[in-house]
Amino acid sequence: MAKKTPFYEKHVQSGGRIVEFAGFLMPIQFEGIIPEHNRVRTTVGVFDVSHMGEVEIRGRDRIKFVNYITTNDASKLALNQVQYSAFLYPDGGIVDDLLVYNLKDRILLVVNASNTDKDSAWIMENKKYDVDIKNTSEDFGQLAVQGPKAEMVMKKLFDADISPLEFYWAMETDMKGIPVILSRTGYTGEDGFEIYLDNKYAADAWDMVFSAGREYDIKPVGLGARDTLRFEMRYCLYGNDIDKTTNPLEAALGWIVKLDKEEFIGKEALVEIKKRGVQRKLIGFEVLASGIPRQHQDIYAGDEKVGSVTSGTFAPSLKKGIGMGYVNLAHAEVGNRLKVMGREPIEVEIIKGPFYKHGTRK
Repeated sequence: MAKKTPFYEKHVQSGGRIVEFAGFLMPIQFEGIIPEHNRVRTTVGVFDVSHMGEVEIRGRDRIKFVNYITTNDASKLALNQVQYSAFLYPDGGIVDDLLVYNLKDRILLVVNASNTDKDSAWIMENKKYDVDIKNTSEDFGQLAVQGPKAEMVMKKLFDADISPLEFYWAMETDMKGIPVILSRTGYTGEDGFEIYLDNKYAADAWDMVFSAGREYDIKPVGLGARDTLRFEMRYCLYGNDIDKTTNPLEAALGWIVKLDKEEFIGKEALVEIKKRGVQRKLIGFEVLASGIPRQHQDIYAGDEKVGSVTSGTFAPSLKKGIGMGYVNLAHAEVGNRLKVMGREPIEVEIIKGPFYKHGTRK
């Protein structure tokens, strides 16, 4: 049976269209994907991301252990700093991508909703050193307040000055009497904050955020716009663009892999892959005329199949089709023109960087 987040009743009251996603009943949209998308790009919107998984690592060796199970270098994290990272299988395939929070007495790992149980079991299987591991996913509610006006909204809710909080940093504080972890993070390319709190405070927190944002026309945002927003920024989606069959070097995630670390799961495989050279690369491409690329469609260079689409959509901010996919290295250069084989061939061009280049956060 699908689970409900602590904000479920608020979604129903707000007219959300509910679907099952990653084992949860979640709103796919409220007023519509495009207006919700545009609201986050221009003012401020609120996502329920309580379906994400949280695993706490406590104990004397928590930094050492997290450094062993992740690709990035957790030892470089300052207190309250947040880091994007990944778990790998020994062959270099990706278990999941995640956020690592270095908090005062624990490390909080925030993982993808669909992978929570798998990740938690994988972490336990690889346990070593002096650590305590606890899956706390059922205890947390989480709201993401995203958009250029997000700071104006959040300032009203905290006695502490949140303006100096930099991107990918967090603080443990209280929101009008509610204890929270507040981080300046998000998945949209816009400025924004994520609020972690005990489930029992969920309804009050929702009302407080929406009251604070009324003058900025704040509205709830569903999973549909969350996906188009992240896609315009070219952020990878686990299960589409990365999974156990892909490695971070070919997925353009080499920047979160620190091969100079002493030891981490998957390191030996990545060292060998780097020595051999990757055979394919994850690219981003824009449609030149018309059409929307879709997952699993083949990518051709002339008459030669050179890859396949991992994700595709219509980009509301760009008003054109965009996509990502793996192609043979020889055809992965920026500026190359390829064909995506839909019902009719779709002409596309490989681009550099994010599709949407005007976000308040990159």
